[in-house]
Amino acid sequence: MTLTRNDAVLLVGPTGAGKTPLGDALEKSGVGTRRCFHFDFGANLRRIAAGRNVPDTFDDDDLRIVQAALTAGVLLENASFHVAEKILHAFMKAMAVSDSDLLILNGLPRHLGQARDTDRLVNMRAVLSLACTPDTVQARIRCNTGGDRTGRRDDSLAEIQVKLRTFQERTQPLLHYYADKGIPVHHLSVGIKTTPAQMLDMAVNVLSVK
Repeated sequence: MTLTRNDAVLLVGPTGAGKTPLGDALEKSGVGTRRCFHFDFGANLRRIAAGRNVPDTFDDDDLRIVQAALTAGVLLENASFHVAEKILHAFMKAMAVSDSDLLILNGLPRHLGQARDTDRLVNMRAVLSLACTPDTVQARIRCNTGGDRTGRRDDSLAEIQVKLRTFQERTQPLLHYYADKGIPVHHLSVGIKTTPAQMLDMAVNVLSVK
């Protein structure tokens, strides 16, 4: 499967840091003169597992992989990257993403193996790292600061702690991976009351994707 290698910006941060609200805000505002499309991989996985917006390229095995990953609360590993690729392709087709549009990636890649595979799909231009302590994460989720936790069934304290460990061990190394490739990594400090609008202002101030 071949995709146009659109320019992309990756959002990296622990659960509850505000990646989804920021991605939605960037999609609404754009970056400079460029249209943005927010690809929220986790939200797509949850919809597909529930039987909604299943890509027409999916087979039964693909659907089982998605459902099993969500049930176990684990990341898609390298052998299952073809599933992520199909989901991204379906998203770009459904949204009519053009060559000049900017993808805002949220939740893909989540680890180094996915990053290497994602490199052949997009041209990563920048990384926005949402810096947030574990205590802040828990407070933001309790308060639903970003407004995106309503209806989430994976926000128990135990599940949050597992996600934070996974983020530290497997996702945070992405910051060094992209920095070593010369891709700008911008750190945005996120507090308990930091709103999506404030994060958008910070993001637009540091992004220079033309």
